[in-house]
Amino acid sequence: MKRANANDPVAMLQMGLRRCWSGDHDDAFRYANKAAELGDAGAHFQLSYLYHEGTGVEKDAKKEVYHLEQAAIGGHPTARYNLGANEKNNGRMDRAVKHWIIAAKLGCDASLDNLKVCFRGGLVTKEDFAAALRAHQAVIEATKSPQREAAEEARKE
Repeated sequence: MKRANANDPVAMLQMGLRRCWSGDHDDAFRYANKAAELGDAGAHFQLSYLYHEGTGVEKDAKKEVYHLEQAAIGGHPTARYNLGANEKNNGRMDRAVKHWIIAAKLGCDASLDNLKVCFRGGLVTKEDFAAALRAHQAVIEATKSPQREAAEEARKE
């Protein structure tokens, strides 16, 4: 709570998530909104979810997309993936593919899966798919460490 009171956007987002999980959607929105104002990409992503679901706020597709865009600009891979899905749903596959390429390069597995389908369908060039795959693999490799592997093994037990 001290960090949230000190305007730490990460702490504010965590407070917002806790409030959301406990059913206090008004406070969840308030904390996420403040964290987003301070530039937290995760907070923008959370706000996009709240606007998408209409949780604590009225459903608003424009605000949902706005916050997805802000989160994606901030480097949030799932937000970038969701923007691609939104473009696909609106019939703009060329834009969807561009979003998925960026998200795959950020390590988003679902985007890579979609790019595989698009590659097989001729919507992605071999060069673009190969570059996205190499970047995705590099991100995944960069996140590996003995500590993470040990934690993963402990979690499986």
